[in-house]
Amino acid sequence: MDANNISVIAESTDWGFVITVVQIIISLTTCIAMLLAAVVAICGITAWRREFRGKRQIELAEEVLALFYEAKDAISAIRSGFSYREEGSTRKPVEGETEHEKKYRDRAYIVWERYDKHQSVFNKLHSMRYRFMAQIGKKEAEPFEQMREIVNRILNAAGSLSELWVECSRLPNESEEKKELSKEVRRLQAIFWCQGSKDEIDKEVAEIVSRIEKTCQPIIMKVRDKH
Repeated sequence: MDANNISVIAESTDWGFVITVVQIIISLTTCIAMLLAAVVAICGITAWRREFRGKRQIELAEEVLALFYEAKDAISAIRSGFSYREEGSTRKPVEGETEHEKKYRDRAYIVWERYDKHQSVFNKLHSMRYRFMAQIGKKEAEPFEQMREIVNRILNAAGSLSELWVECSRLPNESEEKKELSKEVRRLQAIFWCQGSKDEIDKEVAEIVSRIEKTCQPIIMKVRDKH
């Protein structure tokens, strides 16, 4: 190609159009690069959020499971059949009650004294219920209410026995009324005191803990599997 041909091509070229095309290509390249950067950033943020949410769930599962273990031990301590002489003595006496009545009411009050020592565990457990519902699930949070219901049953049994023991002690041994009342006393005592290896409350608590383990342990194991 000689100089004349080059000159003809140069003269016939619309350099304004060429420059415009180049600018468009540069703009498109810049847009594509920005789009790719945005996609990478979004993916990174999504992954971070997923990891952060997973970490929060793991921490929640660990704390909740530990609290259920504490609650289980607390219930065993509250229902223990072994007691000290001074237990129950912090109860405020009813005006006019006899020493005989005081003895039975103080005995029932032992459960309340023991509950007070462990109340922070149950309060903390109940306060975490709504976080657990929000992060893990409503159905999975059912053991919280089940555990609370058992504690209420124990405390209600203590309240009823404080008067039933007194009333039962006043009745003749062979009376029908005392026999019927004794049945209710035995039923409540099975809730109040631990009945040994076949204790129904212990079984219920164990089942509740087992259920929360099945929910929490797979969540906790996620982080262990990653490492």
